[in-house]
Amino acid sequence: MTRKLLILLLAIVPALMAAQELDCRVTINSDQIQGSNKQVFSTLQTSITEYLNNRKFTNQTVTQQERIECSVLIVVNGYDEANNMFNCELTLQARRPVFETSYTTPLLNMKDNNFNFKYAEYDQLEFQDNSFSSNLTALLTYYAYLVMGWDADTYAKMGGTPYFQQCENIVSNAQSASIEGGEMKGWKAFDDHRNRYAIINNLMDDAFKPLRLYFYEYHRLGLDMMSANVDNGRAAIAKNIEVLRKVNRARPETALVALFLDAKNQELTDIFTKGTPDEKKNVYQILFDVDPTRINTYEKIKQ
Repeated sequence: MTRKLLILLLAIVPALMAAQELDCRVTINSDQIQGSNKQVFSTLQTSITEYLNNRKFTNQTVTQQERIECSVLIVVNGYDEANNMFNCELTLQARRPVFETSYTTPLLNMKDNNFNFKYAEYDQLEFQDNSFSSNLTALLTYYAYLVMGWDADTYAKMGGTPYFQQCENIVSNAQSASIEGGEMKGWKAFDDHRNRYAIINNLMDDAFKPLRLYFYEYHRLGLDMMSANVDNGRAAIAKNIEVLRKVNRARPETALVALFLDAKNQELTDIFTKGTPDEKKNVYQILFDVDPTRINTYEKIKQ
């Protein structure tokens, strides 16, 4: 009987490990908050870690190796203990492996300056798809789906759409919920061209389809092909990089071009320092036009 039970457990545990989509490292930084009782921040870090890593967000079967690597840093700028209110900034990073290499490419490197929520120590983090009960779980679930969608777009053309639709639903529920003040920041339409509403609005807008298709070309036809032929992979990345400039000129304040380059500026520089003269000239000019604040980084392409 004991042996049968052990065999059953060995069969169940891998299935449980394969159920979740994210492999996320969570850090809470409360250095700015005065006081000796830091337990609530430790409890919050544990709760968020368990929520992101143990929750099954989709019906897909995901192996341990397929889980998306990401990290979340939450800096607590203010804490109202009486009202359980946290005013925070979130930094989110995500990455994915490149085919047949040990290299992982950055997908997202973004910041949310309005990551504000109510949380009482030992609160259970729960989320319902079609209702809004907690700003914290809405925020966490939004970013979980954003990471999954961004990752999926790099493996299949427009592959992230189902995940982005979930983000869109969360934004809609947040806008109709009875929240206000700091918790409402980030969900408002047209309040900020890089807030949560703006990001998902861009991703679901057909005008940005060429840019999302470039995400696929960059990763599957470019990076993933470099293990077989570096020059062909680099050429695939250079082929349609003009889309960054076209989209930026059509929508100068779009969040998507900025998010792409926040993650990819150093990688693009490293790739094209080894490019052909024509590739160097073309890519440098496009990046200079689209992202002039990082000109010192892109100058290395010309060297």
